[in-house]
Amino acid sequence: MAKYIVLLGPPSVGKGTQAEILAGKTSLVHVSSGDLFRENIKNNTDLGKQAKSFMDKGELVPDDVTIAMVKDRISRPDCKVGAILDGFPRTPVQAEALQKMLAGVKGEVNVVPFITAAPEVLVERASGRWTCKAQGHIYHKKFNPPKVADKCDIDGSELYQREDDKAETVARRINIYFEQTAPLVDYYRNKEKLVEIDGTQSIDQVTDALLSAIKR
Repeated sequence: MAKYIVLLGPPSVGKGTQAEILAGKTSLVHVSSGDLFRENIKNNTDLGKQAKSFMDKGELVPDDVTIAMVKDRISRPDCKVGAILDGFPRTPVQAEALQKMLAGVKGEVNVVPFITAAPEVLVERASGRWTCKAQGHIYHKKFNPPKVADKCDIDGSELYQREDDKAETVARRINIYFEQTAPLVDYYRNKEKLVEIDGTQSIDQVTDALLSAIKR
């Protein structure tokens, strides 16, 4: 039976980093919904064209298009033993579709780790991020500050804060995430698949907790 892990977590909790680490430590491939969208749009596939038509209008991509992309991806040989799903499903409707999809490839969702942290911790992590204007080197005012204030260590260019990294923008994105994800968290909790992981621990500690959840 192929093993599928649905990795949940709000923005700036380190979910993408952990997904990559887990893929390296297990035989499971990392399948990111964001990467799937970019791949299909770049390759100008039929699904990519459909997704782009909605994205260009600022609209959400419909479930059936997203589900079709994921179905195509997990049908590839590298997903034969399973995958770590990152960014999909986002709703109980998508979760139900995933369950039907996996039944067709003799797979199932074994565990749903939910990496969490208080919103104020997530805002501090994300809103402290500054980027250099010349080449996009990234600094953090608290965790990785530049040697000279507001200057890039590498090329000396000025540092600026992207709109996406400003505290009010980050706080809004995090609140939206928790609101939108609550039904999905309840869905998997009711199925006794959900395992909450403390995202305020070190990267190594979070990885160890995730590996324990997967083995269990």
